[in-house]
Amino acid sequence: MTTYTLNDGTTVPAIGFGTYPLKGDEGVTALVSALDTGYTYLDTAVNYENEAEVGKALADSDMPRDDVQIATKIPGRFHAKDLAAQSLRDSAERLGVDRIDVGLIHWPNPSVNLYLEAWQALVEAQQTGLVTTIGVSNFTADHLRRIIEATGVTPAINQIEVHPYLPQEEMLAVNKELGILTQAWSPLGKGQAPYEEEPVAAAAAAHNVTPAQVILRWHVQRAVMPLPKSATPSRQKENLEVFGFELDSSQMAAITGLGKPDGRLFGGDPNTHEEQ
Repeated sequence: MTTYTLNDGTTVPAIGFGTYPLKGDEGVTALVSALDTGYTYLDTAVNYENEAEVGKALADSDMPRDDVQIATKIPGRFHAKDLAAQSLRDSAERLGVDRIDVGLIHWPNPSVNLYLEAWQALVEAQQTGLVTTIGVSNFTADHLRRIIEATGVTPAINQIEVHPYLPQEEMLAVNKELGILTQAWSPLGKGQAPYEEEPVAAAAAAHNVTPAQVILRWHVQRAVMPLPKSATPSRQKENLEVFGFELDSSQMAAITGLGKPDGRLFGGDPNTHEEQ
């Protein structure tokens, strides 16, 4: 699989595994299956309420700890610096790990205006070795520039909503300019997945692949790291098999052209959305 080298020197795979809303015994089974299938990056969050399941899956699988990267996220209610630091320690305990491979701020919650404190807590957690790679999620250009100017530390990752109905060309350009890897949550568009849209269906037919594989390939060719989720082993495998074909420029442009002004899945505008 293609990999990306982050601005902190860490390497991540081109495709990760989203874990929301995998919970309970069924969730652990799905997570173990994902690891057995070949995923080496698991994305969770405090507010997914499944860090314990992710940790159990890691313990139950045959994958060596050092071969798997676990990412989690600080929720909005813990943005105050001391609370953010405690949130990271609590996450490590629930995950059953000595270190968190990737720590992110889940949402900026700008009206609360404490995301800079959460970022300072992440910087210190990286310095002490509790967290290896630090980044953010759902940050705009203004949010990014503020924390970079205040601390001199640039996030390695910005995880944002990206799918064909929300291509995020402007934010992809900002992240690239700043040397930040873009990750995509809900990369297939969830219940609104555009599998039957002509550009996606035509590309799938042309390459003899599934519409989901076309969309994931679109992400990869845009240097975006998608985080698809599936509890089905066959689909988990299928979602990794996107490196044997390539979309041409017209196919890429047509899929990007599906973007809509109101393309967000639930109206999660980072400038107004508030996460607890």
